[in-house]
Amino acid sequence: MPLSAGRNTFEVRDGRTLILPVKANVKIFEGSIVVIDSTGNAVPGKKATGLLSAGRAEEYVDNSGGTDGAKTIKVRRGVFKWSNDSTAPVTGKDILKNCYIVDDETVTITETGSSIAGKVIGLENGEVLVEIL
Repeated sequence: MPLSAGRNTFEVRDGRTLILPVKANVKIFEGSIVVIDSTGNAVPGKKATGLLSAGRAEEYVDNSGGTDGAKTIKVRRGVFKWSNDSTAPVTGKDILKNCYIVDDETVTITETGSSIAGKVIGLENGEVLVEIL
């Protein structure tokens, strides 16, 4: 049933900051692309299909020797500047198109064998501005 009066809808989170479980035997460096794998755990960005782009790592986490979820990582969503792939670079004609993950700091315009990093917002000094939501 639709509202018939105003409602105080509480914001319970800011929606831009996530705390995610880290996969076993993984190191994630601050400032890197973080993705969620098929088990629901955070791993560094890499070229693979089926990954979900989570955002930028806000801290360094070393879960070497730990089990899945033994440690968590703070991840921020927003617009970030990433390295542009030299083989298949993002160009000006790619604004508002999806770009794809090469590794934990690089994006490409080539979809094959990769997962979406986010939307291209612009280019700046050879790097790609990517919106990860």
